[in-house]
Amino acid sequence: MKFQIEKQVFLKALGRIQAIVERKNTIPVLANVLIDTADAAVVLTATDLEVGMRSSYPATIEESGRITVSAKKLFEIVRELPEGEISFRAKENCWIEIRCGKALFNLVGLSPEEFPFFPATKDPEIIVLPSAAVARMIEKTAFAMSTDETKYNLNGIFFRSGQDNSEDFLNLVATDGHRLAKIAAPIPAPAAPELQRGVIFPRKGIFELKKLAEEGGEDIHLSFMENSAQISKGHTTLIMRLIDGQFPDYERVIPKANDQTAEISTEEFFHALRRMSTLASEKSKGVRIALKPDLLEISSSNPELGDGREELEVAYQGQEVAIGFNARYLLDILQTHDEEKILFKIKDNLSPALLTGSTDKNYLAVIMPMRL
Repeated sequence: MKFQIEKQVFLKALGRIQAIVERKNTIPVLANVLIDTADAAVVLTATDLEVGMRSSYPATIEESGRITVSAKKLFEIVRELPEGEISFRAKENCWIEIRCGKALFNLVGLSPEEFPFFPATKDPEIIVLPSAAVARMIEKTAFAMSTDETKYNLNGIFFRSGQDNSEDFLNLVATDGHRLAKIAAPIPAPAAPELQRGVIFPRKGIFELKKLAEEGGEDIHLSFMENSAQISKGHTTLIMRLIDGQFPDYERVIPKANDQTAEISTEEFFHALRRMSTLASEKSKGVRIALKPDLLEISSSNPELGDGREELEVAYQGQEVAIGFNARYLLDILQTHDEEKILFKIKDNLSPALLTGSTDKNYLAVIMPMRL
């Protein structure tokens, strides 16, 4: 194998797969990237057996072939090479020679025969999703994914299609048991049985899908095969194993009787919460939110540090109520809002709060109260 490729093209290609390659080295070849040749292109493949990515990039191919090499080391070397064209050559016994300018590197690779098979779908039913919409929906829900490995069915985002007034919607939901985020978007989608039932995309795959969507441009093509999802965009294909578990009935968690509503400036609420959270307990990050007619008071108290209090003018005419919340959870929710006002809906001091935009009714977040 021998090819030439521009440094910046190769660097971008290697950078995209760094989050996918296996770091724990339980199977050595999973820390490697498979480099293959095609017509006037180099194809890079990486996988950790849960999430895999394959992308092709323009290159001048002199000799076809395939080899695997440490993805991290190759990225570090290419990043430090001078600007210009890189010459890449696979030699005998899986050695690799890299030349650029006057720099020369020889790396030890592994046989491509050891690399896992990258599956291909057969005539899949394609669901076309606008990249901008997918990126926005993930941005507004990903923060609520659980990081607790014992709650494996919450370690991702739940995708499910549905209808509202005869219009097709795609719903994304994430929860960690303390907060929940749900967003719906009117995206026409075929009657894919997987989406109708609902599928859970894994946390790692979600972040790779978000990166792909944020690159803009072309639409994302989604299809399913057995227990995996395949996402294609341009010259890149992403495959992820879906989480095999039951997602909770999130509709039961969303409060229906929160009839007291405060309209609050999103930016003022966010910055006041950040200020008050500086004194909150490092473990619980608990703050007290008290609502009175036309007034919201945020306070925090820490016996070891002191206390703080701040008042905000809000549009509220309900009864006086005081509730404890984890400030970090509230900040995560507010950070995803792009509206000037947020609606903070409550029932009493023991029930979860419901947060929605003042105009966007397709996005909501639920946060459980805490005892202070």
